[in-house]
Amino acid sequence: MPSKRRNNGRSKHGRGHTAIVRCSNCARCVPKDKAVKRFQVRNIVDASSQRDIREASAYASFMLPKLYMKMIYCVSCAIHARVVRVRRKTLRDSPAGRIYERPVKGGGKGK
Repeated sequence: MPSKRRNNGRSKHGRGHTAIVRCSNCARCVPKDKAVKRFQVRNIVDASSQRDIREASAYASFMLPKLYMKMIYCVSCAIHARVVRVRRKTLRDSPAGRIYERPVKGGGKGK
């Protein structure tokens, strides 16, 4: 049977078995090398509270730390949440298609 992807959707390459991780969205068990992994960077506090903290702070140039969360998705949740997109076969097969470029969010007109 023909293979849809060169790596069969995994980055295992010579390892017989990889650990399983749970999807952050639906808690499905996914092999660690197949899961879609992204860091979500957020401010610890929202913008209005950040302004209040900045005004009440004794330090002039105090930067609040950011919250770094590693989100792990199964393939179906990653496609549903538009973390990754479906690419046509010619783009999947070409060497240029292997380098994934994330789409820019909010890049449309009027935003």
